[in-house]
Amino acid sequence: MGVYPTRKLRPFVYALMMVTMVTGCSAKNNSGSENGSLLSEPVQANAPSEKVTLKMMESLTNPQRTVILKDQIAEFEAQNPMIHVELISPPFDQADETIQTMLAAKQDLDVIEVRDVNIADYVSKQYIDPLDAYAANWKDFSTVAEIPLNVGSVQGKLYFLANGLYERQLYYRKDWFDSQKLKPPATWQELYETAVKLTDRSKNRYGFSFRGAKGANSIFDTMVRTYNGDGMNVEDGAFRKDGTSAYSSPEAEEALSLYTLLYKNASPEESLYYGFEEQVNAFTSGQTAMLLQDSDVIQTLQAKMPHGTWATAPMPAGPDGKALITVGAAGWGIPVQSLHKEEAWKLIAYLSSPKQNISMGKRYGLVPIHTTAAADPFFMTGPYQPLIEMNNNTDKYMYYRLPIQYPSYSEWERRSTKAEQQMLLGELTVKETLTAWDTFWKEQKELMQR
Repeated sequence: MGVYPTRKLRPFVYALMMVTMVTGCSAKNNSGSENGSLLSEPVQANAPSEKVTLKMMESLTNPQRTVILKDQIAEFEAQNPMIHVELISPPFDQADETIQTMLAAKQDLDVIEVRDVNIADYVSKQYIDPLDAYAANWKDFSTVAEIPLNVGSVQGKLYFLANGLYERQLYYRKDWFDSQKLKPPATWQELYETAVKLTDRSKNRYGFSFRGAKGANSIFDTMVRTYNGDGMNVEDGAFRKDGTSAYSSPEAEEALSLYTLLYKNASPEESLYYGFEEQVNAFTSGQTAMLLQDSDVIQTLQAKMPHGTWATAPMPAGPDGKALITVGAAGWGIPVQSLHKEEAWKLIAYLSSPKQNISMGKRYGLVPIHTTAAADPFFMTGPYQPLIEMNNNTDKYMYYRLPIQYPSYSEWERRSTKAEQQMLLGELTVKETLTAWDTFWKEQKELMQR
């Protein structure tokens, strides 16, 4: 997800401006539900007798995506002439705070973009309505895959329909693999062994595009959880089913030991300090053979690398044959205070239909939410195919929830990455590193229970 430079306004000031603008131009409809009430069943209403204006606000504001949204909204309005949609696009770095300020003030909003990182907070504050009663009567609901439903749900209730998924997979240099008659690795152990075979330091070639700086936990956390396998509590990505942290098990030590070898024996030495850009550049420049990244990197690879030199594969599995994966997502929900919930759902259903959702995926580089995308030639044979495969095989590729509900979750990346670098520099052992991480999560659980 790209961040684009915008003219800076203090988030509160921007939110206040948006509140004033939306309030001043709102069209009231007293047939809606009372502000602040939670939806249990959708109101059955006929087509509006007066033209309704829906206030819709996006969170992951991006010029390219906004153009796509406006195209789809225009098509919706042409089919529904009594509904007008006003799309509000705050600057990316202020959008969530703007939305939350307006929700707290119960300002006129009818459709908002809810994210995986704030859905639990919105639900606890009763900002958004569940969509289950609407979805139950939606003709396209049966083809929505299990993972987007999990991402958009809290305590068994659906609160947003994802507009696409940001999901990780393996990217590999097909030309290098073919020249050595190698197959894409199916497990983390195979990934390590293959990476070693493809490493030739004399040619500045390495098997793996390592990332040791900001965002490094996206790799070692994935390995630790995958090695815990069926023992993981998928509803809480920091803990096992038995209540112990994911970092306290023998499997965690096995995973982190392999992670250490992957850096030392198959990665550029300077990659200890690589972030996102350096990690991707190492792959596109021909320095590394394998990369783990989200689907929104596909368009970058297509632009920078010759056709046929790279390919994709599913995420590696652990010793028990399971691969634990997480998915980033955002999508459309209905604020509690909306006065036009029937019309809001009609818009969400339209944008979430297989036709519109798959079109968004193709144009913007997201994984569609519908299982029917697997039959589309665009996704069947291209770089997205492994992502569809993982979404449709949830027995092997187990989705887990990130532990975003804990008080200091935002600190985890910084603390864990610092310890990871110390470990790779030989300042901490694998056991000492895991002990520190185990202590962190035990403390988080204690804070939650107070």
